Amino acid sequence: MLDVTSEVGRLRKVLVHEPGPEVDVMVPSMMDELLFDDILFGDRAREEHRRLRRIFDLLDVAWVDARDLLVEALDDAGARSWLLEVLAADLPPGVDERLRRAPAAELADQLIAGVRREPCGTGVDVEDLFLVPPLPNACFQRDPQVVVGDGVMFGAMATPARYREALLSRTIFRFHPELRRAPVWFEPLDPSHNPLLFGIHRPSLEGGDVEVVSADVLVVGLSERTNRTAVELMVRALRRRATRPRWLVVVAIPRRRAYMHLDTIFTPIDRDACLVHPPVILGQGRERAEVWAWDLEADDPRAEPCEGLLEALAARGVDLEPVPCGGDDPISQQREQWTDGANALAVCPGVILLYDRNVRTVEQLDRRGFAVIPADDLLLGRRELDLAASGRAAILLPSHEVARARGGPHCLTHPLVREPVA
Repeated sequence: MLDVTSEVGRLRKVLVHEPGPEVDVMVPSMMDELLFDDILFGDRAREEHRRLRRIFDLLDVAWVDARDLLVEALDDAGARSWLLEVLAADLPPGVDERLRRAPAAELADQLIAGVRREPCGTGVDVEDLFLVPPLPNACFQRDPQVVVGDGVMFGAMATPARYREALLSRTIFRFHPELRRAPVWFEPLDPSHNPLLFGIHRPSLEGGDVEVVSADVLVVGLSERTNRTAVELMVRALRRRATRPRWLVVVAIPRRRAYMHLDTIFTPIDRDACLVHPPVILGQGRERAEVWAWDLEADDPRAEPCEGLLEALAARGVDLEPVPCGGDDPISQQREQWTDGANALAVCPGVILLYDRNVRTVEQLDRRGFAVIPADDLLLGRRELDLAASGRAAILLPSHEVARARGGPHCLTHPLVREPVA
């Protein structure tokens, strides 16, 4: 069952993936394409991720690991056949048969953690080390798909290093017994939608660029990772559905390394508040994002220019107070946007998860009535949190290692079920 009609409704079920052996075998030559800033110390990254999952346990949020869902999906012979047929062209000779013989759990692990070549003592490039490269980005479950309402839109990853992540997501949502009946809202790589799937015509879409702001409003970022082709195809696909959001708001993000996805500069955190990176969302200078809105119910929908993102949302019934990531100082704004200060996950309206290193952002939240709670205070029983009666709260997660991979709590998670916002 899927049900997501906002970014802040009470979170009931969420998709995650613990950083596994795939980060332990990552080599420096992979960093550029994966947008990592360093190779990770896997044990510490797993420790930080377990804190996140334990917080979910304490707050009565069910979590499922994508690896476990993949194993269960691969128990279906049709799923295994479909996935390996799609992957066959990219596999070295002999590897396809090896994967076909593997049990479901072993196959899932090989497709996520990779398959090593026999050590030969020469070569340092990825192709010299792996028959099947690992997927260190698999911990960022936000990106391979987008759950909207009761359905799913599939990703079309921007770089070859992440293509397989989207295929694994398709395997889960097409074949897992609990998910396979969910409607597919958008399949960007369906050639019936667009026969020109290569080069500049190839759509790219990643979940970090899509936010379900309300049941009526979907916001999409045009970024280094999501292109105009995908957005135009999305408009056509959504218009064909009987139930859909009314508005698609498109935000053109400056093409900077720091702004890899929309959710690195904008995330809703309450019914009436959001975290923003001011130069892009609020500023008037060259960094300010251009914004358009599509009315998906219009007879002939066209992209209409808007003054700004928050203005476009307010005109469509979502009035959000901006909380500046990094506060008012432009240096702190840049530093804390880089360390995911605008990338928060709402567990319910006004209760969020955020990295503890973003101290200036936390100060801004404190001024707006957010109780500041270190995650260990909850885990060790020093504090309790009743979501029904707590008011606003920011739960601060340790982030010394996972943050090196350039993704915050919003990036690490993909909601499957949220309660509607009253």
